[in-house]
Amino acid sequence: MTKAPDSSRRSEHSRRAILDSALALVGEVGYNKLTIEAIAARAGVGKQTIYRWWPSKAAVLLDASLALSGEAWTDTGWSGFPDTGDLAADLKAVLRATVDEFSDPRYEAPARALTAAGATDPDLSARFTEQLLEPQLALYEARLRAARDAGQLAADADLRLVTEMLVGPLTYRWLLRTAPLTHAFTDALVDSVLAGVGGAGGADGVAKVTVR
Repeated sequence: MTKAPDSSRRSEHSRRAILDSALALVGEVGYNKLTIEAIAARAGVGKQTIYRWWPSKAAVLLDASLALSGEAWTDTGWSGFPDTGDLAADLKAVLRATVDEFSDPRYEAPARALTAAGATDPDLSARFTEQLLEPQLALYEARLRAARDAGQLAADADLRLVTEMLVGPLTYRWLLRTAPLTHAFTDALVDSVLAGVGGAGGADGVAKVTVR
């Protein structure tokens, strides 16, 4: 008896092909010239297959970026935000990995495309924030909270503000290309935030961050 094809496996194969094709094409032709028809042709599916799952090319790119971001995190070998007990070292490790991701053409093209599209599409921007940005920021806040609980940060530290002080300058430099995005830059950024926001460092050498 011939076994019936597994439709779920076929659907997942098609979905993966669509996401990979979208990432490849946006890097080749840019967002403005990217079309659903081109994605479908590259993936070997009908365009109605894409429209059954996504309403627009921007939505396809968002899901592709979510998948790519997950792969980038997996490649680091971390099961979560690293916590070695050394806050500065952990932040530097993550921001260095972020520099590497931002410098990867596979990530850079779709990320820039989504940033541009989100500027004129409030719904896409909200999805981008909810599904990609906020979960990443929450990881920073959780690590900073652990440091605060360990007495490495002041009890009244504003964790969200500290997080944005860490990732904001990095994103600004990447987005506007104001200067090279390097490990040295993010290392200096971590040192400046931890040492400069709240004053003197503690006995363990980690800055006590107090934000009012």
